[in-house]
Amino acid sequence: MALGTATPPYGLRFDAGRICLDLLATAHPAERLDGVGSLCAWIAGAALVPPGTPLTHAEASWLEAFRELREHVGQLVRGPHPPVGPPYERALARVNETARAAPPAPRAVCGEDGTLVRELAGPPQCAALLAVLARDAVELLTDPVARAAVRECEADDCPLVYLDTSRGRRRRWCSSEVCGNRERVARHRRRAAHARAWPSG
Repeated sequence: MALGTATPPYGLRFDAGRICLDLLATAHPAERLDGVGSLCAWIAGAALVPPGTPLTHAEASWLEAFRELREHVGQLVRGPHPPVGPPYERALARVNETARAAPPAPRAVCGEDGTLVRELAGPPQCAALLAVLARDAVELLTDPVARAAVRECEADDCPLVYLDTSRGRRRRWCSSEVCGNRERVARHRRRAAHARAWPSG
């Protein structure tokens, strides 16, 4: 299948509420960006490029660059509040530097039915795609309301972070279907085990 044109494979998630946070999810529970094909599927799934954009020019160096940005964003999002220390400062400098590049330039073209559709003016380069992610991270980190809504999943074995936009800010898990369901099952088993150990009557 053509890179960047297929539906993202099972395991890639885009439910964190921000694309920079979706990038963090690619490291759990195992490395999801494990090849150029996986990276291109993530780029397409995250809508960093319009549907159908060819990414056949992507290469292995892109993987290292995306993983590096992921590490820096993770340090900033999960770092101390207020931020302190050289590691945080280095990560902030790298994200700011990455954000300086121009994002991919869009243009409007006529589709097959005559309506205007969006495509890119040229093949998207790695630095341009990273700039989109870095700018999203900068916007998140500098928006007090959004920053205050960043949560870490309450599941015991899940380090994922997400933007809690639920009513009352009561969302507890990165995914109700994944971690939430697992926690509910575990809670049910604990109650059943307690009932067996301490039968009523």
